[in-house]
Amino acid sequence: MNATATAVPASVGHEARDAAQFLTFVCAGEEYGVEILCVQEIKGWEGVTRVPYTPSYLLGVMNLRGVIVPVIDLRVRFGLPARAMDGSTVVVVVRVRSSHGEKTAGIVVDGVSEVYSVAPEDIRPAPSLGASVDGACVRGLATVDGKMVMLLDMDRLVSTCIDAPEETGPV
Repeated sequence: MNATATAVPASVGHEARDAAQFLTFVCAGEEYGVEILCVQEIKGWEGVTRVPYTPSYLLGVMNLRGVIVPVIDLRVRFGLPARAMDGSTVVVVVRVRSSHGEKTAGIVVDGVSEVYSVAPEDIRPAPSLGASVDGACVRGLATVDGKMVMLLDMDRLVSTCIDAPEETGPV
């Protein structure tokens, strides 16, 4: 069986009707993907307002057309090396479902990559590597254009960060 996903840039199209589209982005040299249906928008880095007594991975909040949105630093949340924000830094604004209803959050990443269509059968489960993979909210793995992409469960990731934020260290 071929372990490479039948994935193409979304602009090219994909015959499989049940293929999901994923926005991919880079963080610390690794490529991650989130289902595009949860992406509300992509914003350039403009800074945030820090909120006291919040975990280090919660950078603060931003005002998004009158809605106060928590902003999560994915590098800090995943225990990756710090990096200064620059012109390529973006905030991926996502809308997710949580136990407390729908939430909007911003995820700070190094830069966006592509949108890919990935068929469900091309998503492999993450290998059992201990609690860190489970805590990182990895939905699965797909090989796209010869590179491994970690597909994130944004509902779970955002819920673990803003519904009950605890300073438990990196996931």
